[in-house]
Amino acid sequence: MINKDAILASAKKTILSESESIANLVQFLDDDFAKAAEIIYNSKGRLIVTGIGKSALIAAKIVATLNSTGTPSMFLHAAEAIHGDLGMVQPGDVVICISKSGNSPEIKVLVPLLKRFGNVLIGMTANKNSFLGKESDFVLNAYVESEACPNNLAPTNSTTAQLVLGDAIAVCLMEMRNFTSEDFAKYHPGGALGKKLLLRVGDMLDGTHKPEVAPESSIKTAIIEISEKRLGVTAVIENNKVIGIITDGDIRRMLNDRDNIAGVTAADIMTRNPKTIRSTDMAAEALNTMENHSITQLVVADDGEYKGILHLHDILKEGIV
Repeated sequence: MINKDAILASAKKTILSESESIANLVQFLDDDFAKAAEIIYNSKGRLIVTGIGKSALIAAKIVATLNSTGTPSMFLHAAEAIHGDLGMVQPGDVVICISKSGNSPEIKVLVPLLKRFGNVLIGMTANKNSFLGKESDFVLNAYVESEACPNNLAPTNSTTAQLVLGDAIAVCLMEMRNFTSEDFAKYHPGGALGKKLLLRVGDMLDGTHKPEVAPESSIKTAIIEISEKRLGVTAVIENNKVIGIITDGDIRRMLNDRDNIAGVTAADIMTRNPKTIRSTDMAAEALNTMENHSITQLVVADDGEYKGILHLHDILKEGIV
């Protein structure tokens, strides 16, 4: 029976082996890598990424990364390519073919067909002297000394190296395109990430719960407004401009400090110059403001014009954090 220490030792050995293989890739970066990136960047077509076996799985992931970072890409399984899917490749497309050995039977069939079409072929292989290495216009060297597998058989270090080279290409292309977080958001509209990048304060405002009182309003009026709108705060509005806010905390402190509240108005206890945010600002920015100032509500105002109250619960409900 293998014990806990042996399990952990095996896991650490695997991680160290793969990390060393990745670190060694740096010495293999050359002009071919730079030229390949330039070719992809300047291409008017798409980037087709193909492979067989485990390399095909890596190819699919690379395609997903490229598509989400501004490089239109398609995955083509090498086996399916030679059985009809080769029609996916169009003139002007650039092809990356991934194979550790570079000598797989499917690769040997596919590569000449791609060359016949006149597409630029970028080979990603651990063997530059392989069939794929020799036939490619540019070679991305994914050499690893061995696999992390104890039998040196299961693709481990080699597929990790392929994945890292794909990420390196993707990041280079992002920087060449000056790809920004706003660009990234266009391709990630769903989920927490999309909301964090795209959701604006105005998208979360509830127009039916817009607490407000006038400066001359009584404390009773302010308490009723805070209670009815259930946001724990009311804005103090004059000529549709925010001049202050009253929180339920302000009410409690006033009652603690005063024995007689007759004649006390909203203006007497309001907090002037409250923290505000524009309706066009990002929801994530509103969250940062709340965290930085240890508050749970923000007045939303555009050029001083009152739009409503944004509560921390509104942000949490959207799943941004």
